[in-house]
Amino acid sequence: MIKFINYFLIFLLVLTLTITTQVGGIILLLSLWISKRWKQTFRFKKLIIFLSIYVVSTFAVVPFLAPYFDREKIEASDNLKSGSFMTVLMNRNYVNPELNTLLKQISINTPIVFLDANFPFFDGFPLLPHLSHNDGRKVDLSFIYKNENGELIAATKSVSGYGVFENPDDDEFNQTNFCKENGYFQYDYPKYLTFGTKNKYLTFSKEGTANLIREIVGYNSVEKVFIEPHLVKRMNLRSDKIRFHGCRAVRHDDHIHVQVNN
Repeated sequence: MIKFINYFLIFLLVLTLTITTQVGGIILLLSLWISKRWKQTFRFKKLIIFLSIYVVSTFAVVPFLAPYFDREKIEASDNLKSGSFMTVLMNRNYVNPELNTLLKQISINTPIVFLDANFPFFDGFPLLPHLSHNDGRKVDLSFIYKNENGELIAATKSVSGYGVFENPDDDEFNQTNFCKENGYFQYDYPKYLTFGTKNKYLTFSKEGTANLIREIVGYNSVEKVFIEPHLVKRMNLRSDKIRFHGCRAVRHDDHIHVQVNN
């Protein structure tokens, strides 16, 4: 019975690591195999072996293999940063070459924070909890914020980059209420996924965010952009590429979803 429980727990851990990082499950199995055959014993042996292989794989092996699947690691720079180190550590920072080029171009003059993108391998492999981040063509970007001096800052207002909303004003259409009243209870669930708030001194830059979106939709490689309807109206955005994502998804007044063409 104890043996069965151990195998079941390993199965759950492999499943969890596969769902959240794509490669973590197979790395866990590899580390357990190595640990079993490595006769030397020391404290936290299995954990150390797993973490060592995982870190080497994430930062050296996976970036080398990803181009064979038409994926590239997002090239971070002073003006293009990850919203969370966990995004990188969990291999959620891969895009196809066209999207990588777009991110480099739009970040030349504007500080950009990227959130979840895609996993490094295989089209169709879901990047939960997202519905469509499974082919290298999608990335979420943080809104543009400014500090007390009015300077544009590459930063987020939550640890995850999600869940801190720019809510509709009283005179603006409330898409969240509409969706929830029609049975889509999950529509504002990112409020539970902030993993903590930060940078409370930052304020939403209407002008900065609007300029960023206008620049994005100006590229021929961009197919669509998702953002909440009240913000589209507030920022006076006009483009056929700016779409409503539907009530089956989640609210997009905490980030911008960008998708390039096939």
